Amino acid sequence: MENEEENRIRSWSNDSYQYPRRSSTRRYLASALVGIVIVYLLFFVRLPFFIFMPGTAEEIKPMVTIPKGSDPEKGTLMLTTVRVADANMVNYLIGLVHPYEEIQPKTSVLRKGESEQEYSQRQEYVMLTSQASAIQAAYTHAKIPFHINHEGVMVLQTVPGLSGEKVLKPGDVLLKADAKDVKVSQDLFSALKGKKAGDSITITYARKKVEQEATLTLGTLPQQEGAKGEPRAGIGVVPADMQSVKADQTDQQVSIKAGEIGGPSAGLMFSLEIYNQLVPEDITKGYRIAGTGTIDADGTVGPIGGIQHKIIAADREKADFFFAPKDVTYKDGTQITNYSDAVQRANQIKTKMKIIEIGSMDDALKFLAALPPK
Repeated sequence: MENEEENRIRSWSNDSYQYPRRSSTRRYLASALVGIVIVYLLFFVRLPFFIFMPGTAEEIKPMVTIPKGSDPEKGTLMLTTVRVADANMVNYLIGLVHPYEEIQPKTSVLRKGESEQEYSQRQEYVMLTSQASAIQAAYTHAKIPFHINHEGVMVLQTVPGLSGEKVLKPGDVLLKADAKDVKVSQDLFSALKGKKAGDSITITYARKKVEQEATLTLGTLPQQEGAKGEPRAGIGVVPADMQSVKADQTDQQVSIKAGEIGGPSAGLMFSLEIYNQLVPEDITKGYRIAGTGTIDADGTVGPIGGIQHKIIAADREKADFFFAPKDVTYKDGTQITNYSDAVQRANQIKTKMKIIEIGSMDDALKFLAALPPK
């Protein structure tokens, strides 16, 4: 009897301590699960915002190659970038209080119906066209003979529900339509002229330099607001002409490799670097010169976005001067105050870098010509 009683006591004692252990395990598991959910919500759920912040100031010379280039530069010409991040809860909250970060809704950045992939492709395309304009401006100022080659039509965007969306991707280059060469967008429109919804067309295109062919059925294109006339038939792509600038002499041919940098805002600085390699003198004179601004083929410099972030990037790289596009007011009253915004941010961070207002490539070259050697 005594042994039975001892066994009952031992059994009760063991059981009485098992329950708290199981309860503690459940609490730990529940806490871990809650922690995982919180981490997921904070770091991995994407919000419908982009966060803009200072990017980099990068030396351009390694990006530009000319066989008959000039001697090494004593100074440095730098392009500047803005870093763009997808917002999660953590960096969104940081962006709300950070003095040098900017939060924008994605809808204010993306075009209507444009995906993020299409936005990235558009940025790549405008960078390529900006480089072409920079080369033309530099060739013109350096008096280098050149000509333009048309090299096909790039797909920037596809229209949902039409055949182009099922076959083509942003970045594809259209080469032929029904065996006829497509050099410019008008060639594609001419091939489609007279066709109606339900007809087909054979498109030859290149994807990552691999040539492919597909037969697409035409559909009815959506009409733009306010458009008149009968709806047109098409394959449903937004085309953009591609062209290259060729020097008449091959040893003066410019090639640019800018990596993953996108957008048109490095145009001015590319044109200055190209010009500097084409002429015998060194226009940098030993200074570190950063800047930004679009450029037209005639050398006109245009406004850009995010200049306040680029000022910080240039200051980090100890630039002596920063070229900023001049303030402009358009006919509809819209103002873009690149220069004023640059000066304001420069004063905020108390940089020693001087901000120079630039309206054209000529303005930049005149300023550099007047500088004494460092």
